[in-house]
Amino acid sequence: MDGNGRWAKRRHLPRAMGHRKGVDAVRELVRSLKDTPVECLTLYAFSSENWKRPEEEVDDLMNLMRKFIKSDLPEFIANDVRLHILGDWRALAPDIVAMLEDAIAQTAKGTRTLAVALNYGAHAEIVHAARKAAAEGEIDEQAIERHLFSAELPPLDLLIRTSGEVRLSNFLLWQAAYAEMLFLDVLWPDFTPDHLKQALAEFAERERRFGGR
Repeated sequence: MDGNGRWAKRRHLPRAMGHRKGVDAVRELVRSLKDTPVECLTLYAFSSENWKRPEEEVDDLMNLMRKFIKSDLPEFIANDVRLHILGDWRALAPDIVAMLEDAIAQTAKGTRTLAVALNYGAHAEIVHAARKAAAEGEIDEQAIERHLFSAELPPLDLLIRTSGEVRLSNFLLWQAAYAEMLFLDVLWPDFTPDHLKQALAEFAERERRFGGR
């Protein structure tokens, strides 16, 4: 979900306003899932590199997270959405960790999954999985996959990046090995459920060979 800061800058607004508008886009997208075939939507909300941002911006992002969990949890439950977190999220502030643990428990029986990457970096994820696999014995692809943060999620089929940037930025590098990719010149706050539906339509037209002919 890229482009919150640029969205605000183009409108001569504080970056915080871009992040708040980005949260609105998340909310509308999650609400639209019931009208799509999507089993799992994964959002890259806060990377392990985002700590390098100014303290004021990080604090605003954390406060937005608190507000989002508190305000939207009842809606997740009502709409049968299960929350799953990727990354070293237990290193976040204790009150956020407690809120997330409660949200995960309350939504555990949901049939659609919203996976949120928090304090996440793909390099760190792969190192974590390799260490876990090594502790069990032989390191192979299956052993690493068992210990990825996404182990209980369905395979990654389609990866969308907004804002016109054409890179993965340390996101789901292992999982993206055979994923289809779509790079959109749309800033995240302007991303709508219609953009998702268009992306799914394009995905449906692609031929997936997984290394075969």
